[in-house]
Amino acid sequence: MTAASTEAPAFHRVVVAVDGPSGSGKSSVSRAAAEQLGFDFLDTGAAYRALTWLGLERGIDLDDADAVAALLPEFEATYRIALRPAERWVYVAGTDVTEAIRTTELSRRVSAVARVPRVREALNRTFRRVLAEGDAPGAIAEGRDVTTVVAPDAAVRILLTADESVRIERRAAERAGEDRVAVAASVSQRDAADRRVVDFIEPAPGVRVLDSTRLDVRQTIGAMVELIRERCGLDAAGTDEKES
Repeated sequence: MTAASTEAPAFHRVVVAVDGPSGSGKSSVSRAAAEQLGFDFLDTGAAYRALTWLGLERGIDLDDADAVAALLPEFEATYRIALRPAERWVYVAGTDVTEAIRTTELSRRVSAVARVPRVREALNRTFRRVLAEGDAPGAIAEGRDVTTVVAPDAAVRILLTADESVRIERRAAERAGEDRVAVAASVSQRDAADRRVVDFIEPAPGVRVLDSTRLDVRQTIGAMVELIRERCGLDAAGTDEKES
């Protein structure tokens, strides 16, 4: 994926948009579902993380919206991310930042970058273009605002959610060794911040809710794949049954 910021054409393949609160498992579940269906997988949050990394690398004040926005030309010219779900790599400014963008410290800083309107507008254009392109029969995009802002006209829009207590346990399991109280506070704070921009309680019209509270990861993946196949008329290979 390259990061040119031209306006996106209409979608000419199956596009699935997945949103959900922190700890709902939307990244891992969406990636696995894309792999089963033979679709591309777009982790939109990685772009915000990579831009945050670039800002820290350049030594700018991330609370300075103008300074953050000034990074966009370099970012858009150098950002690369794997779209095949079996691959995991992210590059920016010629540097492999796959692991660097997942650190706890960077996670604390990304919200300052993500709330800059010019950044969101530029990256949303990039996301739409990427979703419209590609050789795979479809693409699953996961991240904040994907169902309502990035791809409101996606063939399938899913809100993946779970009870807060379950999401805290899942996040704690991912962060082995980190204090559970700190994890719980992190999830609660993220929920509070998210509620300012997206409603995870009342989904937008046309958005299907997938509640994974009582499902394990494998069951949740299966439920997502089945929902996509049902809504899009896909066969087991991920192709349109009318064309197969």
